[in-house]
Amino acid sequence: MTAPNRRCDPLLLSSGLHAVALRFPSKPALLFGQITRTYAELATRVRRVCGLARSLGLRKGDRVAVFAPNCAEYLELVAGLADAGLIVATLNARSTAHELAAACDDCEARVLFVHSQLAGAAHEARFKTVERIIILGEEYEGLLRDAPECSPVPDIEETDPFALVYSSGTTGKPKGILISHRSRVLTFHAMAMEYGCYGPDDYQLGIAPMAHGAGFAFIMASVFFGGTVKILPSFDPMEVVATLASEPFTSVFMVPTHFHAIFAAEKSQLDRYRGKATTLKSIISNASALPQTTKEKIVAYWGEGLLHETYGSTEAGIVTNLRPRFQLIKRQSVGPAFALNCIRLLDDDGREVGPGEVGELFSRSPYVFNGYWNQPEETAKALRDGWVTAGDLARRDEDGFHYIVDRKKDMVVTGGFNVYPREVEEVLHRHPALLEAAVVGTPDEYFGEALCAFLVVRQGMHVSADELQQHCREMLSGYKVPKHYRFVASLPKNAGGKVLKTALSKSFIEETSRAAK
Repeated sequence: MTAPNRRCDPLLLSSGLHAVALRFPSKPALLFGQITRTYAELATRVRRVCGLARSLGLRKGDRVAVFAPNCAEYLELVAGLADAGLIVATLNARSTAHELAAACDDCEARVLFVHSQLAGAAHEARFKTVERIIILGEEYEGLLRDAPECSPVPDIEETDPFALVYSSGTTGKPKGILISHRSRVLTFHAMAMEYGCYGPDDYQLGIAPMAHGAGFAFIMASVFFGGTVKILPSFDPMEVVATLASEPFTSVFMVPTHFHAIFAAEKSQLDRYRGKATTLKSIISNASALPQTTKEKIVAYWGEGLLHETYGSTEAGIVTNLRPRFQLIKRQSVGPAFALNCIRLLDDDGREVGPGEVGELFSRSPYVFNGYWNQPEETAKALRDGWVTAGDLARRDEDGFHYIVDRKKDMVVTGGFNVYPREVEEVLHRHPALLEAAVVGTPDEYFGEALCAFLVVRQGMHVSADELQQHCREMLSGYKVPKHYRFVASLPKNAGGKVLKTALSKSFIEETSRAAK
């Protein structure tokens, strides 16, 4: 007897949210300032966003853009527009009018949803394809009230992209990274297993910008499985510490920049809240390297058994995770492969390297992106037979734990020796006067390249270049010691907290050019 032709429900970004709304309709899904959205209310708004998209004449595969900081409307916009089969470009809220127009033109966005705080930049921008700008607030709420409630369009496939996340341009022109429904949903399931803090009884503090791939994923995972998330509009170090200590949060996701800012606060302020965040299950760090000294401070302040350091990229998703029990044992490691990941470390000839040897890290998993928007050549460079690379160099120990050595393009060749700036940065971070450090290669007539350290000094402290050079010489070979030192108020970073090393290199070259005139 022939079995009936059944089609499984696709894995969609909003699937979990709609399911939870049926189980726990009156439960709070998200909190933002004075706004509380229950699951029933959030699901209704998502359906109305889907209906609004269809009433605007948008069809499956069309691109729309969201230009907003963290706000109560962010999740419903992305989920509802995705339910309409659209591809949502989530744009950095710090973008200038020029950058905003460039991104919208690149993906040919038809509609732009803009937070009222950013309306000026949106109206100043000169778009080629945007047909309508909708301001969040009265205009948006009015449209939503009049919109019909629509379920996800029936022809969405789980492998279809729902998001277009623009890289932050750390190495050149930003690229649009296509993320599928399936990629994100399977990531959520793995996160729930790995981190143990994404269930119906969990309460998350959301801090990272949702315009960034990781910031959105870590917040959306809470709603997908029926937890509650409190979203902060912006980051204030002591507000975060105080909030974690005063409410029963079970998890928080932060990037290294957040931790650096927290531990730059006055010790007396920090001590007021030490030991009070007793309900936390997980503290998760991602987006850029977490120095070992910072890991030790996190463990000392909030306690053992909490910190996860996750390595990945928007293109590859989560690749590795160092669980709490190994934070002080496997020093500077980012852990073994994350669930469903296969990892290979390859040399320049494509051969796999052995334990302890450095190779370029390639990963393969269901989380991998669909490719770059309209950039097939760049996609081919990043994806090789299903294996994706972000250009990071790593080594693996005998236990299967990985250690990111540096980005391949950041490696410096000085006097014929290969130097990985991350190793030098780890040493600099051990100096008590330094809050942050970034090392780049700079042109040098004699050595070809020389190392320059850009440094942020802790408030109220002082250190000289000579002292730092001596500090480095005690732990590094001579050729790894920076030749130049620049003290700056802050390091330039993208939305994900990664240091923009191209900007640092450019500033050094411009400085030396001016000095030579």
